[in-house]
Amino acid sequence: MQPRQAPGDSSSSPAWQAATPQNTPPSASSAQQQSPSVTGAQLQPPKEGFWGRMNPFARKKWVKKQTDAINDRLSELDDVNAKNANDIKDVDGRAQAGIHRAQSAADAANQAATAAGQQAQMAGDTANGASTHIDQLNSTVNGLDQYRQVTEADIAFRSGSPILSAVAKKQLDDLAATVTGHQGYILEVEAHSPAAGSAGIQSSERLAESVKRYLVTEHQIPVYRMHAVALGNAQVAAAGDEDARPLRVRTSSVHIRLMENSLAAQEVAPSEGVASSTGAERP
Repeated sequence: MQPRQAPGDSSSSPAWQAATPQNTPPSASSAQQQSPSVTGAQLQPPKEGFWGRMNPFARKKWVKKQTDAINDRLSELDDVNAKNANDIKDVDGRAQAGIHRAQSAADAANQAATAAGQQAQMAGDTANGASTHIDQLNSTVNGLDQYRQVTEADIAFRSGSPILSAVAKKQLDDLAATVTGHQGYILEVEAHSPAAGSAGIQSSERLAESVKRYLVTEHQIPVYRMHAVALGNAQVAAAGDEDARPLRVRTSSVHIRLMENSLAAQEVAPSEGVASSTGAERP
């Protein structure tokens, strides 16, 4: 016969007996002994209060209490995501700015390279033009002292008189017409007289001066283009045949040769404001 339970004694109730250690199964008791780190607060269920015991179903306050931690974590995740989005946007903006600066620098470098290429092309063209001009000048200079005979004329005089006849004047007029407006030419004037010695030389000098005077006064041929020599009765070889026997001077005459160099083939008048390449006055 079991002892009678006192009304206020709850130690003998089934709930109390289920919670006492001696009624705990050995396995549960050993698990509690093997897990000393688990605190009593962790084993105790949350306090529900009076209404929790009276109404065990979930309430808004209880649900809110249970979800507050989750909401806090979600808020933290939202803040982290917003911060990451701002960081990504900032990095993207700086990257775009860097790309824009790099593209601008590349465009500027490309424009500078294009301008440099154009300047180099212009410099090359200028150098080629200068080289061509120098070649032309070299050819001109090389031809300055190389003369060739263009034509010749023999002006006859009567008895050593320095007076020019009509025929002689016509010959000089024709000769002067061939050199009008030209440059790079000279006139070789050789005066001959049959008289011997100094008399022949003086006579031939008068003949040469007569011819030069006519060309200067009537055709404005510069004096520096005429080179005269008085040979008297000196015997000279036939023109174009140096090996032939010299001819004896029998009459008074003046032999004129028109000689020209490479400048004679150029234009009559140089461009306005540009000096002649010889530096001499044009006739």
